[in-house]
Amino acid sequence: MKKLNIIATIKDGVAIALVNYLSLVAAVLLYVLTIWIPYLNVGTTIAMCSLPAEMAKGHMMNPLFIFKEEYRRNMGEFFILMSLMTGAIAVGMAFMFIPGIVISVAWAFAAVLFVDKDLPALEALRESNRLTYGNKWRIFWSEFLLAFALGIAAAIINALFGIGHIGWLQTIGTIIVFILILFAVPAIYGVEASIYRQLTTGEFLAPDAYEKKAAELVEEVKERAPKVELPIVDKPKAEEEPAAKKPAAKKPAAKKPAAKKADK
Repeated sequence: MKKLNIIATIKDGVAIALVNYLSLVAAVLLYVLTIWIPYLNVGTTIAMCSLPAEMAKGHMMNPLFIFKEEYRRNMGEFFILMSLMTGAIAVGMAFMFIPGIVISVAWAFAAVLFVDKDLPALEALRESNRLTYGNKWRIFWSEFLLAFALGIAAAIINALFGIGHIGWLQTIGTIIVFILILFAVPAIYGVEASIYRQLTTGEFLAPDAYEKKAAELVEEVKERAPKVELPIVDKPKAEEEPAAKKPAAKKPAAKKPAAKKADK
């Protein structure tokens, strides 16, 4: 099993998040606004679990997909999966936290596999544990470092705009932090999508793979872009000046006949 590259994974995850940013924000807002509706909220919760898989496939998502009826089809199996996960993680946390963290990372993609691969609860847990084997701490640090960096940025913004306790300045700082939070959620989903793609497809990233991939995408877009041929407009020909008449060649003068000598 090859090892994940943490920095490359974060870069790739942020790139995925930017591509799907508006769709992700809209999906999260719709989920929050409808979480109070019984029965419907089960389907939307299962749909939100499938986000990393959809993003990993490069799909441009429609935010309304969370309301599809198909996500409510296996809610019983989903509840079994969540019960097994939360129960085991809680027991692991009781053993000085570390076992709980390891189990939570090992089973981090069980819900995604449950929806994406249509696996039973126990099989999804086993498959997630198999895929994450050997990369658990890299997965943990990829997500932790991104969340930590965003948290530090939010703290710095609050500190800078809170100097002097100026009301309007603090309001601006609050708005910037809110915008940062709106970016943080899609970014974390993007990193999960990158990790899921790498673990399931074997497409591991080298340190410079992000730059190479971006260049390949640019070239692909150029090739697929329709080529517009501009109509060729004939340039107006400059008025041609009448060609100067060449001077006619002078004919050799005819020789006059010699005068007859007078008879003597």
